[in-house]
Amino acid sequence: MKNFRNTLLISVLVSSLAACQPAQESVDKIAADLILNNGKIVSVDEAFSLHDTIVVTDGRVVELGDASLLDKYEAAIVRDLDGKTLMPGFIDSHTHISGDPQRYIDLSEVTSIAEIQDLIRAKAAELGTGEWITGYGWSEDELAEGRKPLRGDLDIAAPRNPVTLTRAGGHSAVVSTSALGLAEINNNTPDPEGGVIERDENGVANGIIRERQGIVGRLVPDSTYEELLASLEINLGNLLAKGITSITDASTDPEEYAMWEELYAKPGVKLPRSAVQFQWFDTETINEVKARVGDGNEFLRIGPIKVFADGGFTGPAAFTKEPYLNQGDYRGYLNMPAEELVSHINEIHDAGWQMGIHAIGDAAIELVVATLADALTRNPREDHRTYLNHFSMRPSNETMETMAEHGIHITQQPNFTYTLEGRYVANLDGWRLEHNNPVRSPMDHGIHVAISSDILPIGPLVGIYAAVTRKGMSGRVFGADEAITIEEAIAGYTIKGAYLGFEEDIKGSLEPGKLADMVVLSDDILTIDSEEIMDIEIEQTYVGGELVYQN
Repeated sequence: MKNFRNTLLISVLVSSLAACQPAQESVDKIAADLILNNGKIVSVDEAFSLHDTIVVTDGRVVELGDASLLDKYEAAIVRDLDGKTLMPGFIDSHTHISGDPQRYIDLSEVTSIAEIQDLIRAKAAELGTGEWITGYGWSEDELAEGRKPLRGDLDIAAPRNPVTLTRAGGHSAVVSTSALGLAEINNNTPDPEGGVIERDENGVANGIIRERQGIVGRLVPDSTYEELLASLEINLGNLLAKGITSITDASTDPEEYAMWEELYAKPGVKLPRSAVQFQWFDTETINEVKARVGDGNEFLRIGPIKVFADGGFTGPAAFTKEPYLNQGDYRGYLNMPAEELVSHINEIHDAGWQMGIHAIGDAAIELVVATLADALTRNPREDHRTYLNHFSMRPSNETMETMAEHGIHITQQPNFTYTLEGRYVANLDGWRLEHNNPVRSPMDHGIHVAISSDILPIGPLVGIYAAVTRKGMSGRVFGADEAITIEEAIAGYTIKGAYLGFEEDIKGSLEPGKLADMVVLSDDILTIDSEEIMDIEIEQTYVGGELVYQN
């Protein structure tokens, strides 16, 4: 009995002492803001290492590892990834985002001319007779009628409203009869320099204007600052649902930079990080903005100077070495006379700016590369990181060797192979058709290749799918030798894009000290069947460790 009482007394004393002790485990833990665990975390570091858990503090990655990190850190927010894949947020190194006016209609998802007409009718009823209607995003390749919308189609929907609707890609537009009349364009109006007014077999203007649609668009009334600002916020915010955490907007007027500043200064705003490109035509304003904002900040800064070397493929108007298929001697256009383009590039180079140069046709690419090589030989610049946008037609091996030698990079859009399949098939043939939008060959030459979406469509998963499969919308494979691996495609949309922005030390991969810009995917992008890549959903997006989108 005595032994029992002693044992009981000891047990009580031990329990009492234990209760008085602080929780050792809690005291020893390091405070953090966010822990995500039980996932497949794709770091996109040099080894493409995989982890289970990631720790974030003050918007940056602290540590990655396995579940044992839960014993080391405690956080206000701990989320179980439930086995889902987490990777760095997508960096779209070439896209176009702007505010839209009230008169604007979105045509990016239309599937028929009849649907376009319905949208026009609704907008005409909203705005009233005589008001301009604008829109963007149609593509004949996605329309049930299998053809371009023409002015007659627009006239049926809104006979008393001037209408101009820009094709996806931005290099052509269809305008209504009313709009043609206001612009004083008739069947006898000569083609504008560098552009085409399309005519039917009887010489009658059909409403399609290639490359120089501004001859009509200049008449559209200016939008209000307020409606553009509100719309810009919406359009930028929508990118988060696509897993995009950083962009380079590929052409903005320097006077519009103040609008971006105002937007990013709004408290609580949830937006991707942005770099904004200017064209060189207003150097005084560019220099004023640069002097005022310097290098900007982690959310908003000035990007490279934008240069247009030639036209686009939707026209087509890209400048090619050989004529287009079944179009006589037609080879497209340079955006300005060759000697002017050469002078333009040299002036920007000598001013010390990085450039992002629109060059689509092989002739334009080779001219631009030769010009840059000469400029860099004459006036060497270390780590300039000037790059070509698009690179849609594969140039000679000699040109790619020159690019590698002089550090001239690319931001490529493999999604064009998918969405513009019909344009390529209609305008190219043979080897140059098969090697549209090359990725493997420039990489094999040692060229740094980032991947971006432009606006056809904006969305990384289409580009990754096309880069890996080389398939068009029909399922046809174009130049399988230009395909890259899924890991290379992911790197192209993350760390490679960060490199083009001189930001590889702060983003593009998930490593200690880098920004916690992250995306959670519905499926394992590393192992999923390539045919299902575009079916992957974005479940969560984080910018600086903050959850800014959840599906």
